[in-house]
Amino acid sequence: MNRAKQSAFARVVDQFEETLIAFLLGAMTLITFANVIARYVFNSNILWAVESTVYLFAWLVLLGVAYGIKHNFHIGVDVVVKMFPRRVQKILTLVAAGACILFALLLLKGSWDYWAPFIGNRAFLEVEDIPMPGFLQFIADILNDGERYEKMPRFIPYFVLPLSMALITWRFIQAAWRVWNGQDDLLIASHEAEEMMEEAGYGPGSNGDDAEAKQ
Repeated sequence: MNRAKQSAFARVVDQFEETLIAFLLGAMTLITFANVIARYVFNSNILWAVESTVYLFAWLVLLGVAYGIKHNFHIGVDVVVKMFPRRVQKILTLVAAGACILFALLLLKGSWDYWAPFIGNRAFLEVEDIPMPGFLQFIADILNDGERYEKMPRFIPYFVLPLSMALITWRFIQAAWRVWNGQDDLLIASHEAEEMMEEAGYGPGSNGDDAEAKQ
């Protein structure tokens, strides 16, 4: 995707998404490595390491779904669509994009309904092991009647649910808009298997026959 043609808001969202994914992957790797060293070198254990890596991995996977939509990393089957003329292909692709947007909106609504109580009447619920950082204790004054949290409140790690679903919805809207404007033909823009065949000399427009003749 050419960022020069994106709006300022789209560029900010892109940068935020990529930076956050890189941070999550680095933090998960660092915590896991530190816990291994603590266990096998110092015969100790970082109590909150396992739970934190689970939450970090959940954030990484869910945000990675939106990132995959953005870069066309997801697997798509276009055998049936390719059987039709280009005009019909565009209509079918827009129908598929509309279905994806509708499904993403349903997920967004469900994730919000699940997460919202954790900043309401369930704001007192905490995770099992991850301690609450001191600089975030101001949240207790806002949501927990001033009672300090011993562990991190659940609404913090669970926030990935509405956040990721919102990003997924946004990415599907972007993909549908590109198809509508004629920038893309399909929701999937790359075909790894076809590219590998072409690199090996067996795809359309390749010199595979010449290579075989030379052998």
